[in-house]
Amino acid sequence: MSNLLHVDSLGYDINKTRNVFSDLTFDVNEGDVIVLQGKSGAGKSTLLKCLAHLIEYKGEVRYRGSQPRAIGVPSYRTKVAYVPQRPSLLPGTPHDFLKALSGFSSRTKCAKRSKATRDYADYVQIGKAWGVDEELWSRNWSNLSGGESQRISLAIAVGLDTAEVLLLDEPTSALDPNSTNLVERFLLDEMASSESELKAIVWVTHSDEQAQRVGTRFLRITQTGCEEERGYVEP
Repeated sequence: MSNLLHVDSLGYDINKTRNVFSDLTFDVNEGDVIVLQGKSGAGKSTLLKCLAHLIEYKGEVRYRGSQPRAIGVPSYRTKVAYVPQRPSLLPGTPHDFLKALSGFSSRTKCAKRSKATRDYADYVQIGKAWGVDEELWSRNWSNLSGGESQRISLAIAVGLDTAEVLLLDEPTSALDPNSTNLVERFLLDEMASSESELKAIVWVTHSDEQAQRVGTRFLRITQTGCEEERGYVEP
């Protein structure tokens, strides 16, 4: 079993006055779908941002034995990719965003050679599998619903096919049950495919049913650390 992320004594506080969590130590291994548990405000979303190296933290995160700065933070983020619950309102359309994102040198260097020039139609097809009409890719982000934005953002993250670890913050919270099941099955099939780069997921969800469907491991976060659960317990 290949170790992808090693998290050691990770901590985060707000303005050095309020401790959100501390001393989180765990590994993310190939094949893991880790469901993060914890009370509201326990820091689940904050932990994902720390793992993505989007905010400063205490302790250490290593990807395949190397710290993010050692391999270059942009390159690290192509391999450990964060997908927020609510994508920020971006200028232009998802198509515009995808064109800009696909041109980043850190992504083209990390992409598989066969997929480094992946066609726009491939991303559209992923979205269609989740009920996203092609015309939505040409709408301004501000004119998309929450569910449409969620699915398109996730389709881009999966379609780029550079991430070995996806950090998902309630990725289906705005979706109906049928769309949720389609997304879940697609992601699990991607992990199982030898053609995909995706090898592990860290997943925040408040649905115990979803957690039981997708989770292989369950980590409960507290202010003073984390412990592994045998199954999902509703926060």
